[in-house]
Amino acid sequence: MKTRLPHTRFATRRARLLTVLTVFAVALVGTAGLAGLQSGTTVPDATIAASKGTAVGAPSASMLGIRTFAKPAGVTVTADVVYTTEADGTPLALDVCSPAGSTPGTPGAAALPAVVSIHGGSWTRGDKANDDWRGVCEWLASEGFVAYSVDYRLAPASVFPAAIDDLATAVEWIRRPDNAARFGIDPARIGAFGGSAGANLALLLGTRGSGPLTEGSRVAAVAELSGPTDLTGQALATDGASERLQDLVLRYLGCSSLADCPQAVAASPARRLDRTDPPVFIGQSDHEFIPLAQATRFSTNLERLGIDHELVAVPGAVHSIGILDEGIRARVAAFLHGALGH
Repeated sequence: MKTRLPHTRFATRRARLLTVLTVFAVALVGTAGLAGLQSGTTVPDATIAASKGTAVGAPSASMLGIRTFAKPAGVTVTADVVYTTEADGTPLALDVCSPAGSTPGTPGAAALPAVVSIHGGSWTRGDKANDDWRGVCEWLASEGFVAYSVDYRLAPASVFPAAIDDLATAVEWIRRPDNAARFGIDPARIGAFGGSAGANLALLLGTRGSGPLTEGSRVAAVAELSGPTDLTGQALATDGASERLQDLVLRYLGCSSLADCPQAVAASPARRLDRTDPPVFIGQSDHEFIPLAQATRFSTNLERLGIDHELVAVPGAVHSIGILDEGIRARVAAFLHGALGH
């Protein structure tokens, strides 16, 4: 049985649905402009209905819209820390990005919240240390979190549930008392952030497992961008998922047909939700590779279960961390601070 961690700072923030009016406007007004839109703004029903069938064939370079992150002053990176070893002896590692001025191990030093950063790449490629995800790791550290950028096994060599099993192992390793003390974190305040395939995995960290959100492989908050939430054939067809997306899902799950793929349910955060799950931040463009209906339906289910959440729907086709301009970064950071404390 899952036990939910109280979220006192979210008592008045339940189910806020935010629509950013234009990407250009967000870039111009930044955080100040977003502040005026944060409460009670909803996506019109017509917009949600129109989102079905609008997914594009595959994310191009322009759709990815990779963000260049300026390196924050004072952030330190401890690279290639092995958190587990595969059966064949291959090590799996993570990078740790620590905030400026953090002093783990110093008597009286305050323990910091932690965020597990999960790279995207269609479940088949990607790396914790590429420039984009290293930038994400350092950005999270600049916000006051100890960030862990984690490598995990990739499909098709390692199909579901290999990746999520690795990430669960990583969370358990991070939470272990000696490792928590080494990097100066509070093991009761661990969240997850992911983009694209990494967003799906971050959501799985939030929705699978049982017990308190402060123990084992559970996380106390999830922030995700462009995450597929329901990988079942029925949902992908209803949402107008492209053939390319469906093919990637099959490779990830190790199935030959979505009509006969029982793994799809277990790999779908939308199918694993219950009332004890942590708060969720959902960010996505409305005409991108992942159908918007995946996000809006997930938000509706969170609302039905009474789980604190925010949905930011950005006009356009930019995918995953490409939407992380200053305004969206501020929203994500504020959400994580609210859920994890600081």
